[in-house]
Amino acid sequence: MEPFRFHLFICSQQKPEGVPSCPSNGSFVVLDALDHELQARGLKSDVQLTTCGCMGLCDEGPVMVVYPAGVWYRRVRASDVSEIVRTHLRDGKPLDRLVWNDPPAMKAMAVEHEEKFRAAMAARDKAGMLPDRIEQMIRGYMPSRCILTALELDIFTAVGAGANAEQIGMRIHANARAVGMLLNALVALGLLSKSGDDYANTPESARFFVQGSKDNHRLGLLHTANIWHRWSRLTDAVRSGTRVPIDLRNDAGDNTPEWTRNFITGMQRNAKERAPLVVKALGTSGVRRILDLGGGSGAYSIGFAKACPDVHCNILDLPEVVPLTAEYVSQAGVSEQVGLHAGNMLQDDFGCGYDLIMLNAICHMFSEEQNREIFRRAHHALAANGRLVVQDFILNPDKTGPQHAALFSLNMLVATDSGASYSELEYTDWMKTAGFAEVCRINLPGPSGLIVGRVK
Repeated sequence: MEPFRFHLFICSQQKPEGVPSCPSNGSFVVLDALDHELQARGLKSDVQLTTCGCMGLCDEGPVMVVYPAGVWYRRVRASDVSEIVRTHLRDGKPLDRLVWNDPPAMKAMAVEHEEKFRAAMAARDKAGMLPDRIEQMIRGYMPSRCILTALELDIFTAVGAGANAEQIGMRIHANARAVGMLLNALVALGLLSKSGDDYANTPESARFFVQGSKDNHRLGLLHTANIWHRWSRLTDAVRSGTRVPIDLRNDAGDNTPEWTRNFITGMQRNAKERAPLVVKALGTSGVRRILDLGGGSGAYSIGFAKACPDVHCNILDLPEVVPLTAEYVSQAGVSEQVGLHAGNMLQDDFGCGYDLIMLNAICHMFSEEQNREIFRRAHHALAANGRLVVQDFILNPDKTGPQHAALFSLNMLVATDSGASYSELEYTDWMKTAGFAEVCRINLPGPSGLIVGRVK
């Protein structure tokens, strides 16, 4: 039984460079073209599109199979997609010129591929070679550092409508030879294209990395570039048990207005996406006064203010952050509902009578003792039936996962004095010790979740 009229399978099995594969022959381009064509022709509800692993016919890729009839296509190109959709998926007639209808040859090729693959894996294992998975993790810093350097130099803006390495080098005041090497690597990563000696932005890089684009993420990602310098001292941090100084030039940068703006921009990039999820999960019923500790860009207070005109939020953050918060609040048009207070949450009085106190992506910056004290003070600042909400990357009981949370704990090791990722058990214990009668976890899409404690 097929719930859809047609079910398409396209190989997306990534393989090492130089090894024949459907992706190296353009299967992802075909997949994207199919998705757009199905949307354009109104066939998405009739056709299910699924990626799959290797079918053993790599030399003939990209390979696509259409069920329920089991029609095999080979060497499919993006330029073929419109015709396939029109003739086969709309009119029900397979496109004969691309149909592969030689079962004995197909089976022989697949069997031969399987035998060669197993022999190659056995030879690698016998030679004691590192598995590809481990090799890729070890070298994962290379593409990351390439992109971060391009962002630091504002390469994508310098490329503009198209330019050669010498022109781009002049625009960013860098060596033309070295710029050319970086540009070629960005082409290899699929973030630029090249024709002759000229380079151009791809649709993705033009949208997300070029100055003037409404979706430009460059400033926020520069915070990641700043953190990269910290990660280079991870070995020393593990030995010492806390973050260690880096060179004075970069260390001083942590306290500059530019660093702070990049940090808040980076946090806003994530918070504006997650704020509606948090508002929906918590609801606004019975919520009139909110204290947003370390509110940063104000995204969560803005979310609540927009969801309910009767909500009034107070954001407490550091003096160097509050002017940036004011910009976001003003742009959102909720200045009358959102108040700003410069201070330090570890020292300043919280006030009282709040229905909701939020700690969004805050607790990981502090030690267990600091978090316990914040929870204790938050309990006193809440009204009856009020809630303390922690949103963070929550570790499982043995702290070995989820992977993002475990890695982020190391991020706090290299970037803070005593921060870390914490488990649900730890947050629950701290809240109950602080006097919260009810504590529960609310799972959200994405890497972070909520721990909610209620005052009785």
